[in-house]
Amino acid sequence: MKLVKQILYLAFILFLFISFNLSLYFLVTKRLSNNFSGTDQAKMIDVRRYLPHEPESDLARVDSSLKLTENLPVLDGAAALVPVYAAIVNAVYPEGSVTYEGGSFSDDNFYGENFASDSKMQYKNTVRGYQAIVDGSTDILFCAAPSADQKRYAEEQGVELVYVPVGLEAFVFFVNENNPVDNLTVDQVRGIYSGDYTNWNQVGGTNRVINPVTRLEGSGSQSAMNAFMGDRAIGSKSPFAVFGASIGFSFRYYLDGIVGNQNVKMISLNGVYPNEENIRNRTYPVIAEFYAIYRADNPNKNIPRLIEWILSPEGQTLIEENGYVRIQ
Repeated sequence: MKLVKQILYLAFILFLFISFNLSLYFLVTKRLSNNFSGTDQAKMIDVRRYLPHEPESDLARVDSSLKLTENLPVLDGAAALVPVYAAIVNAVYPEGSVTYEGGSFSDDNFYGENFASDSKMQYKNTVRGYQAIVDGSTDILFCAAPSADQKRYAEEQGVELVYVPVGLEAFVFFVNENNPVDNLTVDQVRGIYSGDYTNWNQVGGTNRVINPVTRLEGSGSQSAMNAFMGDRAIGSKSPFAVFGASIGFSFRYYLDGIVGNQNVKMISLNGVYPNEENIRNRTYPVIAEFYAIYRADNPNKNIPRLIEWILSPEGQTLIEENGYVRIQ
């Protein structure tokens, strides 16, 4: 009799365990896995794919009439533009000018990529890159427009930065591939991020909470988003948004060409899809220039020479071969 009670007790405990896990699955796990999302998880670029002077690197290559051999400007930039400035180094700089040391993710090296201190190619990304150009450890920074804080930092240090547009890109919004929404208006996107719209059924989608995902403050994409919002503030989202369907933002080629996430899709804005043709003819409503940025007081005469080459037909072909749109 005692054994029977023990067996019944264990069976009851097992029943409670299974019931709890099934409830957790249907109430939380299943909802999250069907979140049209994973939409804007941070994905770091593998710089090893874009190392200059490596035959197997995924770099666009052009024959350059400019060859620099000394006083080489140190190039740095945003993750989305690593292929661009790495290809410039490959075309213009001599072999041996870049020393890649690799590395692992850590608090001190949170981008997971290391270059030697004397390497002419660096990778600090946007947040640290703007500080590096102001402090003088980088000569030319390839980035989108700065945030207000980044502009303020330069002003506080008494540094004047020169911004030279060298290419065009689309600022895009994307959702999970299963989301039935393919198009939003600019006003609808602003309404989503300001909190006016909180459910996809308000903008032509299914009855799901909207989870508007943002990025690290000071990153190129978040600065572009702040500019896109204009005088409208990004609102706080519902604590239930994590159970909903996400929308995120990025730059077109970073999402489509570098990260290559097949589980998400870019959406049209005002009925215009963000492809190269619609960027070139500027019918897509949110076009972003990206810049070669340098200090106005930098005495290195190879800086204007290199930027002049980037704006030449050879350099602009390189921009285009990397998946971006030439500035002219």
